[in-house]
Amino acid sequence: MIELIFATNNDNKVREIRQALPEGFSIVSLREAGIFKEIPEPHPSLEANATEKSMVIYELSGKNCFSEDSGLEAEALDGAPGVRSARFADEEPEYTSNTDKLLALLRDKGNRKARFKTVISLIIDGKETLFEGLCSGTIAPAPLGTNGFGYDPVFIPEGSNKTFGQMTLEEKQEFSHRKKAVKKLVVYLTGLAGSKQV
Repeated sequence: MIELIFATNNDNKVREIRQALPEGFSIVSLREAGIFKEIPEPHPSLEANATEKSMVIYELSGKNCFSEDSGLEAEALDGAPGVRSARFADEEPEYTSNTDKLLALLRDKGNRKARFKTVISLIIDGKETLFEGLCSGTIAPAPLGTNGFGYDPVFIPEGSNKTFGQMTLEEKQEFSHRKKAVKKLVVYLTGLAGSKQV
């Protein structure tokens, strides 16, 4: 069994990643690991924020860990909200106000293309490796569905006519940016486990 601390207290993200992992992997959230430190995300890129979180937890715990940072990038808004996705409308993360602001900014835009991007920072024995997952799609004119979290009710992935908010978690995983990044993470970890480095 490969055990990793996941540097988050976002229960939605923990549930998604646990669902995406095959047998043989155990994920421990910060709360479950007894770590209650709030880690800032001050950097201008998802990559730098992911690195910040995993490095802080590795230094605190001395245990192998990973973190992720995700953002929604709207083409017509030059990639916004991007790294500011969780705090797009306010410094205090609030899903509804973030979505409302996004829809207001896109109201008169003909281009509603967007993509979700996830960056995972894995630290094994002090060495960092990054993994990326992308999911392209469009922004719906209004929220649809109540499943998921964040911008899920307004994001329609390519290949579907439903928003993430209208999908079950299993359906969402067919498209998920986070699942794609996790798949790369698993391939890497499986290789390390095979060489007995984990």
